[in-house]
Amino acid sequence: MTTLLPLSDYQITPDRGFLCTYDAAQVKLPDAFAAIEQTAMALPRTIVSGNVRKHLEALPVFDLSELCATADESVLRKAMVHYSFMVQSYVWGEPDAPSNLPETLARPIWQLAERLGQKPLLLYTGYVLDNWAMFDPNGAIDLDNVYMIQPFLSGEDEAWFVLIHVAIEARAGEMLAEAPLLIDAVNRNEGEQITNSLRRISGVWDAVNAIFDRMPDRCDPYIYYNRVRPYIHGWKDNPALGDGLIYDGVAEANGKPQAFRGQTGSQSSIVPSMDALYGVEHSGDALRKFLDELHAYRPPAHRRFIDDIRAASTLRDWMEQNGSTAQRELYNENILKLARFRTRHLEYAASYINKQAKSADGNDTDVGTGGTPFMKYLKKHRDEARSHVIAV
Repeated sequence: MTTLLPLSDYQITPDRGFLCTYDAAQVKLPDAFAAIEQTAMALPRTIVSGNVRKHLEALPVFDLSELCATADESVLRKAMVHYSFMVQSYVWGEPDAPSNLPETLARPIWQLAERLGQKPLLLYTGYVLDNWAMFDPNGAIDLDNVYMIQPFLSGEDEAWFVLIHVAIEARAGEMLAEAPLLIDAVNRNEGEQITNSLRRISGVWDAVNAIFDRMPDRCDPYIYYNRVRPYIHGWKDNPALGDGLIYDGVAEANGKPQAFRGQTGSQSSIVPSMDALYGVEHSGDALRKFLDELHAYRPPAHRRFIDDIRAASTLRDWMEQNGSTAQRELYNENILKLARFRTRHLEYAASYINKQAKSADGNDTDVGTGGTPFMKYLKKHRDEARSHVIAV
């Protein structure tokens, strides 16, 4: 039987969920990296100039070996946020995609990614989980108290898109914390605790779905498609980059193009954690490959949480064998609220991407920023979640 670790070992807290556990706005990079931070934060100006690559190529080439070996992880993650935004801006900030990433960006982000157990480009981790702060540090992580730290172009639509995800991640912390308690209750055959845990998680789903419903409030589909989405694409399965991107000065890459998937909300660990808890399985077809591949794009601690929850949870079996009618109905309620979240995601994909005009610059309406056929992906996994409703 898999023994779950304390939440802190998975870098999870009940009030922040998978969000960074430190105050990102207060993390200071070493003085030698002042030019890096300044250049990254100036992206809203340099991208608009049409010559962003010139500014990024002028950066010094840093060897981050010592920093990666000695610095606190919060410092490395802050550096990763800045470098990953600059990498994306270099690739997508001018009309034609390059074939090479200059050493000024390639070496540092490769070293940071290796140290953090991630991929050397912008991921959901850097776009959302580590890229927010609070106006009132003693207040709640709510939409009226959070702001985006590192932008591409700045503006309400870009920030709102990120901050909706930040608020969802924070609110989901309560149900992530409840998951080990529910698993323990199942192992102990404590029916009342099982009922109470499922009821609490169901309530959190209501709050999460309510936050997700607010995406259109301040993020317009046209602005998203034309001013937000272009900068978060990856290199894999992207016709604008062919076989990928060459990382100059990175010996491990052997001068060969590297193909990585881009930032996508599907890299969030909330839904796969709940799939694991509920015992939701996805069929082994071509789309399952994307699901499995995305798992490697999450932070290592979050991957372990998902894996451990799946190995430890026997909730579905318990429900089928021992659950009362009321408990099965509550389990089904949770399944359907998970499916509702996926349905909303699917609706946004249609309105924010498919309904917008196709373009010829790689901003393909049939392939997501992660390089996946997202409409099929979202429909399939929504429908598979619904299919796990238990007969009462």
